[in-house]
Amino acid sequence: MPDPTTPHAGATQPPPPPNPFAAPPTHRLRVVVADDNPVVRAGLTALLSGRADIEVVAEAADGRQAYEAAHQHRPDVVLLDVRMPGVDGISALPYLVRIAPVVMLTYSRESEIVQEALRRGAGGYLVHGEFTADQLVDAVRDIKEGRAHFTPTAAGALLTQLRQSQAPAEVSLPEGLGQSTSATAYGVSDSVNSHTHPQEPVWPAHLQSRPAPHPATSSENLSRMQPGVAQSSSEWASGRPAAPDRSRFQLSTREAEIMDLIASGMNNQQIAATCFISEKTVKNHINRIFAKLHSTSRSEAAAKWIGTAPDSHRGLG
Repeated sequence: MPDPTTPHAGATQPPPPPNPFAAPPTHRLRVVVADDNPVVRAGLTALLSGRADIEVVAEAADGRQAYEAAHQHRPDVVLLDVRMPGVDGISALPYLVRIAPVVMLTYSRESEIVQEALRRGAGGYLVHGEFTADQLVDAVRDIKEGRAHFTPTAAGALLTQLRQSQAPAEVSLPEGLGQSTSATAYGVSDSVNSHTHPQEPVWPAHLQSRPAPHPATSSENLSRMQPGVAQSSSEWASGRPAAPDRSRFQLSTREAEIMDLIASGMNNQQIAATCFISEKTVKNHINRIFAKLHSTSRSEAAAKWIGTAPDSHRGLG
């Protein structure tokens, strides 16, 4: 006689009980990548999609496509370039941050653009050439949790902007200092960062084909948007010496641009890609720059350029 406790052949086995020690299923971060360069988009997609906890749900070539993709897919994070044809990243940013946190991922390093991106709600600002693949992945994960990420150039631009702001003659500390308060970073209102109920953007006519502010004009344009930020005089309020007079180096506009990139830590290959010129042309520019700055190395030239060399505030001699 068969054992009644033994299931007969063909009987359905009951499912095993759940394992209380099993790890819970991991939520994959959904990302939208927006950049007008298809090579950059493909590289970012391949990099991020190779991580088990990240999924690129859509790509976009301009700000309008980025908004449409974000509206459709409801991502956890948007990676957004600044300069794109049609609707640029800065113009699309206020609409995107209502849907998901946004990280600017761009070659644009001008302090005015960094400042404006943060004013419009960006949760981070990463400049190409200043981060590793792992750092980018960490930034994507952290931005979802509300932790901001900035590469050195972006952080330096913010620091410079703060130091150049006109300090009031008398500073009065607010009442209740030290008590628990709730504040939003960079003065971004809750309505901007609430990633719910986005409204369909109505793109102004002048933004249909408007590029992001160019360094030559952006300072004037953005200053009108930020009336409370005034530029300082030639000396800091703390009495420390003024920044070095770079005009004495007599660098051309292109040489000054390349010197800025050298000071930010870029190598020749990265400078060539940023300026859309060959590495040989970069080397020729650097040779002329070294001659004008009386320098024999990148570090020496950078120290004179940013004012940290001992003779930064004296003549070349």
